[in-house]
Amino acid sequence: MSTWPTQNKYISQSTTRVDAAAKVSGRARYSSDIQADGWLYGMILRSKWPAAKILVVDLDPARKIPGIKAALVVRDAPFTIRYYGEEIAAVAGTSKQACLDALRAIVVKAEPKDQFVVSEDDARQPDSAQVWEGAKNASTPRVRETGSVDSAFPECAAVIEGFYTTPVQIHNPMETHGSTVSWTDDGVTSWASTQGIGSVRDGLAGALKLDQSQVRVITDYMGGGFGAKFGAGVEGVMAARLSREAKAPVRLMLTRFDQALAVGNRPSSFQKIKIGALADGKLHAFEMENYGTAGIGAGGDGGGGGGGANIQAPYLYKVPNSRVKQFSVAVNAGSSRAFRAPGNPPASFGMESAMDDLAVKLGIDPLELRLKNDPNKIRQHEYRLGAEQLGWKEKYRSPGSSPGVVKTGIGCAAAAWPAGGGSRDTQGEAQISSDGSIELRLGVQDIGTGTKTVIAIVAAEILGLKPSQITVRVGDTNFPAGPGSGGSTTCASVSPTVYDICNNALSQLQSRSGLADARGDNWFAACKTLGVSPLTVHGQWQPGLSADHACGVQFAEVAVDTETGLVTVLKIVGVHDCGLIIDRLTLESQINGGIIMGMGYALYEERVLDTLSGVMLNPNFETYKLPGIADVPEIEVVLVNMPERGVIGIGEPSTVPTAGAIANAVANAIGVRVTSLPITPAKVLAALGKVPPAMKS
Repeated sequence: MSTWPTQNKYISQSTTRVDAAAKVSGRARYSSDIQADGWLYGMILRSKWPAAKILVVDLDPARKIPGIKAALVVRDAPFTIRYYGEEIAAVAGTSKQACLDALRAIVVKAEPKDQFVVSEDDARQPDSAQVWEGAKNASTPRVRETGSVDSAFPECAAVIEGFYTTPVQIHNPMETHGSTVSWTDDGVTSWASTQGIGSVRDGLAGALKLDQSQVRVITDYMGGGFGAKFGAGVEGVMAARLSREAKAPVRLMLTRFDQALAVGNRPSSFQKIKIGALADGKLHAFEMENYGTAGIGAGGDGGGGGGGANIQAPYLYKVPNSRVKQFSVAVNAGSSRAFRAPGNPPASFGMESAMDDLAVKLGIDPLELRLKNDPNKIRQHEYRLGAEQLGWKEKYRSPGSSPGVVKTGIGCAAAAWPAGGGSRDTQGEAQISSDGSIELRLGVQDIGTGTKTVIAIVAAEILGLKPSQITVRVGDTNFPAGPGSGGSTTCASVSPTVYDICNNALSQLQSRSGLADARGDNWFAACKTLGVSPLTVHGQWQPGLSADHACGVQFAEVAVDTETGLVTVLKIVGVHDCGLIIDRLTLESQINGGIIMGMGYALYEERVLDTLSGVMLNPNFETYKLPGIADVPEIEVVLVNMPERGVIGIGEPSTVPTAGAIANAVANAIGVRVTSLPITPAKVLAALGKVPPAMKS
């Protein structure tokens, strides 16, 4: 079994991103920058009804608009619309204005439905409008029970009950979903903003009834993706179909409004939790009922699928007696998709809030309660590291006892991410020339996390070169197959693959040149023996070099103005492990980004739907609040390097515990808990009894 070298020059150090200059200089070309020869704009007509039957879609008026080269229906009428923003038709034209005029010209005859539902609680009612005909909005509950819950609660020394809720969260990457697609006699080429070039290729081939060999997907640079950018999507398929009809490339990038409506979100959660502990602080009983919505992707048996809003419970901690009941509720809104650590941030928020409330009831330090009940040795170590860095012993005080109008408080929360391991199917190749230049090619995409840099670092370490001497090419389905970038699996997939490629290269060069060691100073001498024909070397993922399951704990310090309700995060300490650190700089960047995203979940983000029209009321960066640079606190990242475990991904666990830690810090500061995210000033004031209940949101 392969093992990583123990003496490293670049691995576990900080290396500047290999694509940094291209990005900051503007040379990097993202999918939204592609301007293929003769390209056209593409746009999608979306439903203005949250529920309707589409009878006729007349495209002839649109085709008469000057500059319009193609107009197509997404599917043939009649069909049913189930949410505001669902796709109806698409056009391609020589200008944005031509496309906008064409969308307005399309004649749609429809029968809007009198009733629809966008609220989870309304959708649960027996007389609610049905999202899916003939199916209840609420799925059949899934119940899991261990031990004897009913007899365990009376045995507890302390029991608390709470109702903890989290909203629907929108992905909001900087680059929206979309692609530029060219369909010619030679096949289809798609420059896609995607987390999975392979899944886009497969999706296009299937939808267009082409062989996979006739579809090429390219993603040189990609402006962010948090789980929703897999597959071709309606927008990708329509761009291809428009290209075929117009006989020209079509660039179809979604607007921010489209993005908010139709390409995924994180489901909501409504967690009713009851938890009890024995006198020694050991957890003894746990009960939870949870529901939430995944939009039209949730719902009753035979409807939208169900299960989309389920979360892990009890989260992290061992409880001998537990009962968990969960169901999903369908509403007339766009379906959820995977979102950075699916199910974990809401699970962490609910469980960690309950843990702090239980600690108060028991009269013990919340950190002590966690150390008593968390069975994971890595997190135990991380708790102690983080507590020392924050100064927990010196700063912790009983809830609400901070003096003055602006009260300070601290809190902590933890994470677990069971994935993060590598894909066994990952392959790659290197082309080595007689001048010593080497180019690595892998069919993986760099979604902004530093994958190209990771590849260069591993290659440089194994070959004894500098990262700047390694040329890295990714993001092309013509290269050997690579994994999609999701589940924190990319680094753990490509690192062992590059290790194998480079060791195979050394073996072949040493055999050709007769040198005992072709690394470092001998590299160029060995390469000279190649002559005019470059050497192409293949490799694949190898066992023993990566693992799964990453942990992490975070500590938050906040200040809360009890007159305005404003919460200011002063500091976050994030203690995280991910096995062997490849590049410290990009790793810290990932954790910083995860923490900032977790702050948004805690304090700002929430999808708001209008109950009268079904439209999203805050679909842009002006009205959908996200953390800005002025909101970002001091972030201290503490890394636990565990090279003996191999490489493990970090993208997911870094965002999981942030909201729970902030919520606990707010409760510690003001002495009462805000039980629903986001923790807005109005909710803080309501918790303090300073505003009427009607203004809590």
